[in-house]
Amino acid sequence: MSMPEIPERFNAAAAIVDAQVAGGRGTRPAIVCGSRTVTYRELCEGINRFGNALRGLGVRMEERVMVLLPDSPQCAFAFFGAMKIGAVAIPINTLLQPKDYEYLLNDSRARVLVVSLAHLPAVAEIRAGLRHLEHVVLVDGEAEGCLSWEKLLQEASPVLEPADTSKDDAAFWLYSSGTTGFPKGSIHLHHDMIAAADLYAKQILGLNESDVSFSVAKLFFAYGLGNGLYFPLRTGGTTVLLSGRPLPEKVFEVIDHCGVTVFYSVPTSYAALLHMAEKTGRTSLGKVRLCVSAGEPLPKPIYEQWRARFGIEI
Repeated sequence: MSMPEIPERFNAAAAIVDAQVAGGRGTRPAIVCGSRTVTYRELCEGINRFGNALRGLGVRMEERVMVLLPDSPQCAFAFFGAMKIGAVAIPINTLLQPKDYEYLLNDSRARVLVVSLAHLPAVAEIRAGLRHLEHVVLVDGEAEGCLSWEKLLQEASPVLEPADTSKDDAAFWLYSSGTTGFPKGSIHLHHDMIAAADLYAKQILGLNESDVSFSVAKLFFAYGLGNGLYFPLRTGGTTVLLSGRPLPEKVFEVIDHCGVTVFYSVPTSYAALLHMAEKTGRTSLGKVRLCVSAGEPLPKPIYEQWRARFGIEI
C-alpha cells in the first residue's frame, strides 16, 4: 500500500466531491435515499449552497457546525458544506437525550445547529442553557426561532470556492460515547479522510465507481461515516442512505431494490439478518460482492453461518 501524496493546502470536501464533477461524473448517482437520487452535480451544488449560507450567517473557519439529522442528502450537504468553508462539521447521535445535546453543544461551542423537525423538541427544551449557539437551521419545516433550510439554500449561490485550508486543519469532530466519563470530541483532519479512503476503501476493499455501498451503521458513527459517505464518494461510486432504523426486513429491502454491491454491518445486525433469513428461507444477497464487519468482535458461528447461507465471507 502507498500513501497518497496530499498537498499542503488541501480541502477534503473539494477533493472528495468537486473532483468527481471535474472528472466527468456529474450526472452519476452519488446518493440514493428512499425515492430520491442525488447526482454528483446536485450534491456539489447542495454543498456549495449550504457553505455559502453558513458564510452568510457569519460562520468562520474552524468554528463548529453541529448536525443532528437522520442519514439523508441534507446530512451530506451540511457535513461537506461546513468543511468546504473551513468550518468544522460535527455529526451527532440522533438517539440521545436533551441533556446530552446540551453538553455536546456547549462543549463544542457550536454556533450553528442543523436539525430535523423530529429532534427540535429536544433542542427547544435546552435552548435557554446553550451558551454559544446562535442559529438553529430546520431542514424539514418552519418553526419559531429557527431558520428555514429551504429558504437559506434557495437564496445562496450554487458556486463556492473551497477555503484555503491546510491538510492538517480540522475537518470534522466525532464525539465518543462517554463510557469512560464525559463524551470527548475526537478531531479528524482533512488529510485523514483521504488516507482512510485511499488506503482502506480503495486498496483493501477494492471499492470503485461501479460499487453501490450500504452501511447499517449510521453517519454519526465513525464506522458509518466512512462506509456510508466519504468512502463511496471518494471512489466515485454510489451510497445508499437509510433514514430510519436498520431493521432486518428494511435492510434486505435496500439490498434487493438498490443493487447494493458492498454491505457494511455490525455483528449484532448480522445475527438478526441471519435469523430472519433462516425464518424466510432466504439464501441470496443479490448483487452484494463484499460484506464487512466492525464495531465489536464477530463471533465465529455468525461468520460460518453467513458464509454457508449466502456464499459470501464477512
